[in-house]
Amino acid sequence: MKQVPAVALLLLLLRSGSPAPTVPLTHSLGSGSQDVGPASTELLSSGTQGGEALNACGRPRMLNRMVGGQNALEGEWPWQVSIQRNGSHFCGGSLITDRWVLTAAHCFSNTSETPLYQVLLGVLQLARPGPHAVYARVKRVESNPQYQGMASSADVALVELEAPVTFTNYILPVCVPDPSVIFETGMNCWVTGWGSPSEQDSLPKPRTLQKLAVPIIGTPKCNLLYSKDAESGFQPRTIKDDMLCAGFAEGKKDACKGDSGGPLVCLVGQVWLQAGVISWGEGCARRNRPGVYIRLTSHHDWIHRIIPELQFQRAGPGGAQKRDPRNLQPLGRNSARCPAARAVLLVLAALLALL
Repeated sequence: MKQVPAVALLLLLLRSGSPAPTVPLTHSLGSGSQDVGPASTELLSSGTQGGEALNACGRPRMLNRMVGGQNALEGEWPWQVSIQRNGSHFCGGSLITDRWVLTAAHCFSNTSETPLYQVLLGVLQLARPGPHAVYARVKRVESNPQYQGMASSADVALVELEAPVTFTNYILPVCVPDPSVIFETGMNCWVTGWGSPSEQDSLPKPRTLQKLAVPIIGTPKCNLLYSKDAESGFQPRTIKDDMLCAGFAEGKKDACKGDSGGPLVCLVGQVWLQAGVISWGEGCARRNRPGVYIRLTSHHDWIHRIIPELQFQRAGPGGAQKRDPRNLQPLGRNSARCPAARAVLLVLAALLALL
């Protein structure tokens, strides 16, 4: 009997189209754990710039999460920035391209005073910026012209940096959603910032970035909450169409002073999208007064006019709202042919072995 060399059998098996092992890619906001395989890190080559920013956005390279804690971890939210005036933090913001930062319009009473402002990126602790920190000068500030003052619509601004920043493990943009993306009521999202932990206190040194998981509250319910407790001195407020509420009706957890302009981000599929910009609220973490954010999808056209090169993350197939790859079924005719092709090749291998 003539034996087929082992190399020939190996080639036959390789040609049979055996699938590569699946790399698990999971994230659970509830448990605070995330396991990400090499497939995601391959998208994040060092120094990603320009047209490749869409691949880099919303995908932190530092993939750990803390369970139950309020302190963020280094590299956990690499788009978070500190906007500073005369060297002091006064508002948060988010990096959306290599030279543009998104924040709140109410952070800038005078957009012409650009020499007074700087943006601090890649930092976890404000009192100890560390080796990954980058200070960037401000070239200009563009506030939405529809903004009419505190608690009004269009509380959003764009800050252009004098020079583009280099993306690193600690400095990466967040994805900006296309209007096709819908952030459903009850969706669990995250808000981050260096703001005060309460109305009376400031964030103690070393002023570590704080994170908080908050569910999205539907606009009808939020309007109902803001209509309550008028006897306590609260003014009834109307949640406008371009506003988004997130938090808890019972209070106790919320963004506060110094968090303004920072991001509300949600994990959609495998990508972090910025749903809103921290805008306003009555007090901090008060009952029936959840945080109010400006809905980014409502200002897509204005953002696009200012930054025409910005790529927005779309919903649906090929966009941001991808299903977990573990739940995806093979698509296309080629995948259906694979089992039959393997069977034919194995029969051929057996016949050759009999020669």
